[in-house]
Amino acid sequence: MTKEALPPQRSWPDGLDTGVPHSARIWNYWMGGKDNFAADRDAGDAYLRQFPGIVPLAKQSRRFLIRAVHHLAAEAGIRNFLDIGTGLPTLDNTHQVAQRAAPDSRIVYVDNDPLVLAHARALLSNTTPEGVTDYVDADFHDPDRIVADAKNILNFNQPIAVMFMGVLGHVADHDEAESIVARVMAAVPSGSYLILWDSTNTTEGFDEAQQGYDDTGAVPYVLRSPKQIERCFAGLDLLEPGVVSISQWRPEDVDAEPVDGYGGVARKP
Repeated sequence: MTKEALPPQRSWPDGLDTGVPHSARIWNYWMGGKDNFAADRDAGDAYLRQFPGIVPLAKQSRRFLIRAVHHLAAEAGIRNFLDIGTGLPTLDNTHQVAQRAAPDSRIVYVDNDPLVLAHARALLSNTTPEGVTDYVDADFHDPDRIVADAKNILNFNQPIAVMFMGVLGHVADHDEAESIVARVMAAVPSGSYLILWDSTNTTEGFDEAQQGYDDTGAVPYVLRSPKQIERCFAGLDLLEPGVVSISQWRPEDVDAEPVDGYGGVARKP
């Protein structure tokens, strides 16, 4: 690996393997970012040839985040955000959206990928004077540690927005995925919110494209049904319009086409 092979704008961790596709870097590529390598672009292009809908899905996922976070910060009064499995930063990250609406917002990003954590320095310097942005190095398979570390930064006496944005497909067993969500939500106070979406098996060809990606040696991702995703909101009060294609959740563009990612926002009673 030569220095010239690396995108120039970041300080990359030692031992980074650029020869194996990486889901966060591929997603970054589909969203038009620059933090990716040839293996990621090749895998992303191969995926795109099988399933062209992946790029609209990637772009709509960020628009869903923007709308949901803005609603909670600007209209629901939420000032604490716990973004679990955040992935690589792109445009309009959680802290930027929340702090535009409420400068005193406190945001904790959670990831255990050294590539993602390498971006923390840049993000941590880009926060409002009134607010806080921090990272927790933890695996979302360990929700108890996530909560314990987040308590050092977020105010758990106030409602918290818990976010799982397109990441639970990396948990092979859906019962375990539901358990991870439930354990985090059990730790936050009444009035907290869950923002969650994941990719779905709602279009023919998506599964085949995903299997081809999994076969590259990358971390597998399981496509689930909208009903399975809805189960992650058990015990919570879903905001209108419920669990829907993320492009249809309170869209600014009423003509936006549905995408193969479903999610919603719900309040803890």
